[in-house]
Amino acid sequence: MIYQERNQDIHVLVKPSLDIHQSSAEHSYYFYTYEISITNHREEPVQLLRRFWRIKDGLGNEEIVEGEGVIGQQPRLEPGESFQYTSYCPLRTRTGNMRGYYFFTSSNEEELKIPVPVFFLRPSEEDKATYELR
Repeated sequence: MIYQERNQDIHVLVKPSLDIHQSSAEHSYYFYTYEISITNHREEPVQLLRRFWRIKDGLGNEEIVEGEGVIGQQPRLEPGESFQYTSYCPLRTRTGNMRGYYFFTSSNEEELKIPVPVFFLRPSEEDKATYELR
């Protein structure tokens, strides 16, 4: 499934998936990856400075993750330019969700708080059937 949101002319698209090769239902370990695409539809450049994530597992336990940039980078996006990256989230439960924000600065020093839509971490029907993750 793909989740997306456009706010202040910055479009965020998220595609999560379960990495079945690094997951083990027997050991209650589920390794999710998520691909992110960020596109700048503004008429000025923006730079991603920080991120904030609220991660919730299937039992309702919450973890906050925040820090500089993403995957060690603070990309600058010109008008019309996109940036893609892949990251991961291990869980002890079969399902969970993530939501958060990216903090950007524009060329005129305006700080932009761009929401990342809530996205669900859960095995696909194919994963459940093939790898007995029920």
